[in-house]
Amino acid sequence: MSTAAAVGMVGEKYGAVELKKMYQKYWTIALGIAIAIHLGIVGSYFLTEILGEEEPPARMVRVINYSDLGPPPSISSANTPPPISVAAPVAKPTVGAPVPVPDAEVSPEQTIATQTEMSNIAAPIGEGSGDGIAVSQDITIEDEGPPADFVPVEKEPVIIKKIEPKYPELAMRAGMEGKVWVKIWVDKEGKPKQVVVLKSDNDIFNEPSIEAAKQFMFTPAVMNNGPVAVWVSVPFRFKLADRR
Repeated sequence: MSTAAAVGMVGEKYGAVELKKMYQKYWTIALGIAIAIHLGIVGSYFLTEILGEEEPPARMVRVINYSDLGPPPSISSANTPPPISVAAPVAKPTVGAPVPVPDAEVSPEQTIATQTEMSNIAAPIGEGSGDGIAVSQDITIEDEGPPADFVPVEKEPVIIKKIEPKYPELAMRAGMEGKVWVKIWVDKEGKPKQVVVLKSDNDIFNEPSIEAAKQFMFTPAVMNNGPVAVWVSVPFRFKLADRR
């Protein structure tokens, strides 16, 4: 290094004062550059919005003369509804048209009883006064089969004859007690036709309960002014206190 360069470096000032001056200078320059960048970004945004706006549509106004409107509608025919066309049926309906059928053939061997022969047929003889005649003819009502578990009735059957079951000797000696629920099929005459055990505390009481239930008598259940067959549940209680 030459002596002149060394003397120049020694003579140049470099310290805190010089750094502060340089700091203020460059800070001002940087701030100006940042403001210019922000203004450029904001200005470009508003410029894009202004350039992108569409012009409002032009409104066309047409001038119509009074003579171009034509005559007004008639007041008398203003409320007249338009005519409605109704299509006629394609073919005439054939419902209810009589169709001729051949006469029934009667066997020549068939004979018809005359009034005299019909009057000679003996009618059932009844006993009673002139006010009313009781016909002495047995009427049996046949049941088609066991009824459903639930049958709607207007009048429930009522027990008119009740039989207590026989207490089993073995159960009495063993001091056993229990309760049995049975289901009785009551026919249209009020008679039990079938007995089914629903619930039992002990099987030893089932058979006496079934035998007693078969001897019950009921009034028939009534529905629509006629007897109907139903199922009736009856409990049987076996208590030693009642047998002593």
